Amino acid sequence: MAPRIQLEKAAWRWVDSVRPEDITQEHIDLAYRIAVPACKRGTCRRNCKGNPNCLVGIGEHLWLGEIDENTFHNIDDPNSERRDKNTFVGLTNLGATCYVNTFLQVWFHNLELRRMLYMCQNSRAEGHNIESDYEPRTICEHLQYLFALLQNSNRRYIDPSGLVKALGLDTGQQQDAQEFSKLFLSLLEDTLSKQKDPSLQNVIQQQFCGQFSYVTVCNQCSRSSALPSRFYELELNIQGHKNLTECITEFLKEEKLDGDNRYYCESCQSKQSATRRIKLHSLPPTLNLQLMRFVFDRQSGHKKKLNTFISFPEVLDMSPFLEAKDEKCTYELSAVLIHRGVSAYSGHYIAHVRDARTNDWYKFNDEEIEKMEGKKLQLGTEEDLAETVKSQTRKPKSSKGYHCSRNAYMLVYKLQMEEADQTQINVEVPAFLQRLVDQDNKKFEEWCSEMADMRKQSVDKGKAKHVEVKELYELLPAQDGEPYEFVPVEWLKEWLDDSTAIKAIDNSSFLCSHGKLHPDRVGDAKRISHTAAEILYGRYGGGPRIDRSFLCGDCVTQRCHVLRLKNQLNEDYREVTNLAKAQLKSGDPGFWVGKASLRQWRQLALEQLEEEEEETKHTNCKTNGEKTSNSVKENDGDTDEMKSFNEDILCCHGGLSIQETERRLVSAEVWSKLKVYFPKAPEFTQQQDSCQQCMRLEREGKENEALNRMMASEQKSSLLNLFQEKNRPTLQKWPQDTDILYIVPLFFVDEWRKFIRRPAKSNPVSSVGNSILLCPHGGFMFTYDSMLQGDAQHIALLWPAEWEVVCRLFLVDQTISICRICDPTTEYIKLCRECREGFIFQQQRDLREYAQATVYVRKVIDNKRMIKEAPPEFSMSGSEAEDEKEEPKVEGEKDPDFNQIMHAFSVAPFDQNLSIDGRCLTDDSATLGSLGVFPESIICLKADEPIADYAAMDDAYQGTIFFCQT
Repeated sequence: MAPRIQLEKAAWRWVDSVRPEDITQEHIDLAYRIAVPACKRGTCRRNCKGNPNCLVGIGEHLWLGEIDENTFHNIDDPNSERRDKNTFVGLTNLGATCYVNTFLQVWFHNLELRRMLYMCQNSRAEGHNIESDYEPRTICEHLQYLFALLQNSNRRYIDPSGLVKALGLDTGQQQDAQEFSKLFLSLLEDTLSKQKDPSLQNVIQQQFCGQFSYVTVCNQCSRSSALPSRFYELELNIQGHKNLTECITEFLKEEKLDGDNRYYCESCQSKQSATRRIKLHSLPPTLNLQLMRFVFDRQSGHKKKLNTFISFPEVLDMSPFLEAKDEKCTYELSAVLIHRGVSAYSGHYIAHVRDARTNDWYKFNDEEIEKMEGKKLQLGTEEDLAETVKSQTRKPKSSKGYHCSRNAYMLVYKLQMEEADQTQINVEVPAFLQRLVDQDNKKFEEWCSEMADMRKQSVDKGKAKHVEVKELYELLPAQDGEPYEFVPVEWLKEWLDDSTAIKAIDNSSFLCSHGKLHPDRVGDAKRISHTAAEILYGRYGGGPRIDRSFLCGDCVTQRCHVLRLKNQLNEDYREVTNLAKAQLKSGDPGFWVGKASLRQWRQLALEQLEEEEEETKHTNCKTNGEKTSNSVKENDGDTDEMKSFNEDILCCHGGLSIQETERRLVSAEVWSKLKVYFPKAPEFTQQQDSCQQCMRLEREGKENEALNRMMASEQKSSLLNLFQEKNRPTLQKWPQDTDILYIVPLFFVDEWRKFIRRPAKSNPVSSVGNSILLCPHGGFMFTYDSMLQGDAQHIALLWPAEWEVVCRLFLVDQTISICRICDPTTEYIKLCRECREGFIFQQQRDLREYAQATVYVRKVIDNKRMIKEAPPEFSMSGSEAEDEKEEPKVEGEKDPDFNQIMHAFSVAPFDQNLSIDGRCLTDDSATLGSLGVFPESIICLKADEPIADYAAMDDAYQGTIFFCQT
């Protein structure tokens, strides 16, 4: 089908040969495109908006082919949320809680810890009413309930938000995982120690606690002293090492204490050089080995991650490291905690855990759980680092029974047992907890059933809609010669779109000012058969119903008239141009036309015709000649632009303008052609006189201008030095030949000078308003010292002779003078101290509390001194000084944009040290005014050394100090 513009042109092509009064029903049908052929399915990629008969591409393809039942709903299969058989349950990531989820999975698979937690007394859970939801309170209660759900829940994953909230963790901020492990075990130990059952009080110590001692030997007297200590995990340095054995060996190696680090020996009673080492005495059943991947970088002042490959065995023999060498101590790897990411401040945590019952390895990644093949630990893609790492070192090859990782930050080993007791492997959920799990499983099954019912209802509804659409779509096309009606195409699309609620048919927006179908809205409507319309209106209601009788002949006639004039405009323009060039013959009638109007008449006529055409177009259902708000705004636009023909020779009184150079005479023939396009234009014949009022005002204006020039000349000659600013008195050096000076507002002097320079275009100054320099009590607002400084910008000083001239030429309301020697017989205007103090307070307050001002930031470079003697130049900007940048302060209480400083000087916010007058700006609770940062101040910027770990920039940025002016 032809594009929409071509269809519109074809619909009105007949106007060139048909006059408005000769329009027939055939022409009206052409304007409404009744006979445009309908499109066939497969020929249009999308619906033809300009063709009211095109019913293709409105959404029918979704219903006419083979239908998939899943298209009738957007509800996922509830069984996808169901736990698979012989799999574990995942944990929801609440934002940045993946590190919590990994530890919870590791502790859940510690069967002894789980068994002991189940044995903890929980009277609230035991007496809980099954009709209400169970809400744990203590950490122990939360862990009990969480572990029970992880063991017997029907859900694929559960929500740990209760425990996270009880721990007071911020779900949007990732915490230090290694620190969290220590604090949580300490908190759990404290909670279990309060249990009444003695066997539960020391569960954490029995499972995770080992013994070692710091042994120090004096080099002088060989005295040995031991300091026993407990540990819950061994923190192993990995920097410079390749395998776990090297890390443990370094942890236990001998350390020399000399120099400032010498040891105080009690036997020698003095500080002596010594050696110190750690001796392992006993190890716990669960050995946690922390690989110190996150270390503090002194150069940058931030934590960084060590992406060092470390090899570790599946079976770890700790016997060589124990003091009792004959004691057998073999451990099996049971969990590997992984941190994926380059930076220590971001990334993702997952856990690889071995099932103690089957020895199968599983990868726990929040909600997703994956079983490893072949009962072997497979780190695989967990060692793929982000692309931001510049140097990718090749992964070393691992021997059989060993694994190598650059992301593992914690290894969990379990003590190897000779024979596994079946009672120790099977941990049953207590009855009181199982009752709560059954309650949650019941709620889950009810939810699954509800979702399944909703899916079934949607499918049944979709099938019924499918039958309806297939039947009705065949009836939609209107056949030639049969009755038809118009309905909105958007309504048809909504009817075919099952995802939206179907509303009643609304045709009110299609009506013209005559209450019929507007020709311009045909493209937004579709012509359907009367039979289909009866069914649709019967089912969905709506209106008004638009049939053949709603085709508007008045709109078509009006549009025809406008289009014909637009087509004739170019021919008339050429003819008027040629006729206007000819001289008007003597005795022939002439008409005054504005020269600007004559130059622009074609553009004005075109705009006027387009406005008339726009009036015939659709205007959002405004009838009876109402105009839209947009048209009103257009009329209130630029007043300098010509709005109508001949208005450029129309004066403000409605008469002929006195500016004869702006108009010219044209013949009656030219005027008659112009009147066709501008029938309401003002008409002025050759014999018509100019506006008498304008002529009188012009004469008066010339007389006033002459008077002003005379007045300006006289005042200038009388006060020449004041005008030229020569020989002016100053307070800094009092004149020797006078004891008194007079004060006037500087505003008066500025306005008077404007008048003297341009007397014809400025109003004369008639009075000296000295009252603005006085307070409401009649007192003076300035002191002698203040007039020597900043207040001098408000006043001007006059000689006594000049004051006499000013009093003679102008009206003076108050005489204000300043005397070198006070005459007691003369009455002076005194200083109002109360108002003066208020004035000074307001000035200081304006300095401290400002909404918008300009300050400067200057970067201080080492070995260079910033010049402080010179005040900041008000006009200085970033282009005038290499080390100085302008920093505008925004309105209100918003922070200044310190990113501009970063971009201007390439200094990150956390490397910026800001100061003013030697004072550091470090108080983040203070305002700029209280810190002494006033308008036009200079802030000094000194940059720290850049951070080496750029991946940590975003996290360190959160600690930047900002200043806010209120």
